[in-house]
Amino acid sequence: MLNPQDIQQLNQKGIKPVQIEAQIENFVNGFPFVDLVAAATKGDGIQIFDEIEINRLAEYYNVHGPDADVVKFVPASGAASRMFKNLYEFMETYTGSVEDLKKFESDQSFNSVYHFISNIRKFAFIEDLENALQKDDLVLDELIDKKQYGIIVEYLLTEKGLNYSSLPKGLLRFHQYDEFSRRPVGEHLVEGAHYARRSTGDVYVHFTVSPEHKEKFLEAIDAVQHWFEDIFKVKYHLSFSEQKPSTDTLAVDMENGPFREKDGSLLFRPGGHGALIENLNDLDGEVIFVKNIDNVVPDRIKEPTYLHKKVIGGLLLKLQKQSFESLELLEEGNLSDEELKGIADFAQKDLMIPLGNEFDKLDKPEKIDFLYNKLNRPIRVCGMVKNEGEPGGGPFWLKNADGDVSLQIVESSQIDLKDPEQGKIVQEATHFNPVDLVCGIKDFKGEKFDLRRFIDSTTGFISTKSKDGKNLKAQELPGLWNGAMADWITIFVEAPIITFNPVKTVNDLLREQHLNP
Repeated sequence: MLNPQDIQQLNQKGIKPVQIEAQIENFVNGFPFVDLVAAATKGDGIQIFDEIEINRLAEYYNVHGPDADVVKFVPASGAASRMFKNLYEFMETYTGSVEDLKKFESDQSFNSVYHFISNIRKFAFIEDLENALQKDDLVLDELIDKKQYGIIVEYLLTEKGLNYSSLPKGLLRFHQYDEFSRRPVGEHLVEGAHYARRSTGDVYVHFTVSPEHKEKFLEAIDAVQHWFEDIFKVKYHLSFSEQKPSTDTLAVDMENGPFREKDGSLLFRPGGHGALIENLNDLDGEVIFVKNIDNVVPDRIKEPTYLHKKVIGGLLLKLQKQSFESLELLEEGNLSDEELKGIADFAQKDLMIPLGNEFDKLDKPEKIDFLYNKLNRPIRVCGMVKNEGEPGGGPFWLKNADGDVSLQIVESSQIDLKDPEQGKIVQEATHFNPVDLVCGIKDFKGEKFDLRRFIDSTTGFISTKSKDGKNLKAQELPGLWNGAMADWITIFVEAPIITFNPVKTVNDLLREQHLNP
């Protein structure tokens, strides 16, 4: 299927022909549904700590965390365009006619354009918006009085004004304070100073960004960095990375042949957030906190987030310490039956690694090898919040193709919901994934794991798109916290619901948690 020009294109991206063959095979065969064993729930996969244990773990992190190489990793390349879907449709169709006004006023629900306009002065971007209007001799109040709502939306979303629909979420003004407003990128810097500070006072924060927006990120950070450093007595070390071209995936036509552009070149598409495992793999840190760019709140309610991050960070460090001590014993191989049993119990009860009935049938050397291989892997502690109807993946016990059972974060698209048994397990789920992780990516010898070795390549996604009026199929890599971390040691901990406040639509910024009272 590939001609010399295709090979040259692949070389430029750093993609091997064998990868293309594998991707086309995925299109032909599809990705299998996962095999759910049970929902992870309280006492069966999800740990819930009382106040005493919460304080104990947080204090453990306060003592030991600053001595670790802590990094805060923020996927920040996501575009804000989906936040404004309703507004964009309104802008395209609103004419100000009597019929349009009736339609505008008929829907006064939370996510409606009516609710947006009625509360427009509560948004942190209001000053910027008014300034953009004034440059063209327009006044916000007059436009509202004249019911010229389309102009207001146009100046928010397009190049006529703030161009918000073309920016990433991290650069929008989210929160209004008494004398200033703050973007998500700034809120993450504040968070970093409170739970990612090393003993030296250094705070390392890494953002994954789109290349076209990097300069704007630098400008936004430069405006506040020194101010934060003075307030919190820290020194920020900021780094940026982009999704690698080698993680792009081939698009195919509906017959699974390579989809070609008008000039005959192959069409590639971004591999999704699963591609960021490469970016994570490039980081040099011992403790890596991962959190999405849009899940931030104003300072007045940040304390629960700080405490929770220290709890999961403390748990990670405690588990790593015991795991590393166990691995040293296992590597030596000269351990007593009692020590071996203690490690096996630790693996099952603390690291949530089911050993299965076959483990007891192994002889001692085989048990040592088995436990060594199970423990010598990257580890992640994931916060999970109670399910209150929010969409997203969730925590489950899952059986892989080899018959091994483990804790995994699973998206609904990976599940065969037509299967009654699988559907029943989904109904029994009590928690969902807010993307709240702390990761240990070094082994007991202090060497970095090659995180690419722990990906389950059978957990990708296929979707139908269109280009130049033609349908095509696109493939996403296994999600960063789904299949890309499938072979990690995984621990689930219940997180307070107050720590989860994502902004999926612009009107989410009107929720109490995001407003300045």
